[in-house]
Amino acid sequence: MKITDVTLTLFRWTGIPNISYGAHAAQGSGESILGLLAIRTDAGVTGHAFLGSATNGADTEAAALIRSLKPMVMGLDPFDREKLNQRLWSRVRQTSPRAIGAMDIALWDIAGKALGVPLYKLLGKSRDAIPAYASSAVLPSAAAYAEEAVRFRDAGWAAYKIHPPQRLRDDIAACEAVRRAVGDDYRIMLDSTWGYDFPTALRVGRAIEELGFYWYEDPLADQDVYNYVKLRQTLRIPIMATEYPMGGLDGYATWIMNHATDYLRGDVAVKGGITTVMKTAHLAQAFRMNYEIHHGGNSLNNLANLHIAVSIPNTEFFEVLLPEAAQKYGLLEEIEIGTDGMVRPPEKPGLGAEIDFALIERMKIATLV
Repeated sequence: MKITDVTLTLFRWTGIPNISYGAHAAQGSGESILGLLAIRTDAGVTGHAFLGSATNGADTEAAALIRSLKPMVMGLDPFDREKLNQRLWSRVRQTSPRAIGAMDIALWDIAGKALGVPLYKLLGKSRDAIPAYASSAVLPSAAAYAEEAVRFRDAGWAAYKIHPPQRLRDDIAACEAVRRAVGDDYRIMLDSTWGYDFPTALRVGRAIEELGFYWYEDPLADQDVYNYVKLRQTLRIPIMATEYPMGGLDGYATWIMNHATDYLRGDVAVKGGITTVMKTAHLAQAFRMNYEIHHGGNSLNNLANLHIAVSIPNTEFFEVLLPEAAQKYGLLEEIEIGTDGMVRPPEKPGLGAEIDFALIERMKIATLV
């Protein structure tokens, strides 16, 4: 089997809720652009992936993907994923991990479709289903966080995570309100999205320790290894960092060797695809560390994340970023959480996606070739 063509169809995503997850992120504008990547083969098998998210449109990376990454795979065997992965990463300075990730996901999709099996069977299933947790947007008040947390607790979801407004007293107040509302036994987490300096991170960390929070995520700047080491030495609550370390697989080495985090973190978009995420999950496993999978930013990325999540033993949850309408677009069948709070991967070959090609054609802006 040989790769014969790579195209990227850009299409409009409208009606997105106005959202924020912290000062680091672009604010929602109600519209974005996604890209449908198609890698075609001479065997008639086509692999797909989406590029882009509600707050990071595919148009910012589309041209570089076609210009720099397409030539790296043309005429080659799509089953040579490791060889192709190395070739794609050699162009990271001209493109991005997100673009590399889309290419890698589409290659895995080809493999699953060609063999007639879902991706989790290629990766090696570890479990049938995984518990979901709700991951908030920034909300207007402590009461709003508490109300939302109760709603998901009552729906049977495993946990609730707060993205706070990144103001010391307001953040602590939100954490206190959620704990009061859900009770002492329900799992809750805080993701401060790189919003604090060390003194603030320490104050908030001590407060949520006393509240029995399950983990403390990204309190400091994303490359601040020095202060992460100090914070981890001072607090008892598990620290989670590495969502955005520099580079791909090799970006984790500094964090592990300096004992700067308790859990590792990543997803198929920001880490450059399924291949890199699987490698980093196994790296974490070697150090008896959890590798908690971050949301993927779009429907196909989240499907890829789900296949990985049921294939590795050292991840505890499946993250669902709220509101769900800011994650779901372009498929006929989306990931749904069961009444038991569990999520299960599809059984169809490859990603198992039913892509809404009619929607994409209706909203099409251009096809890059």
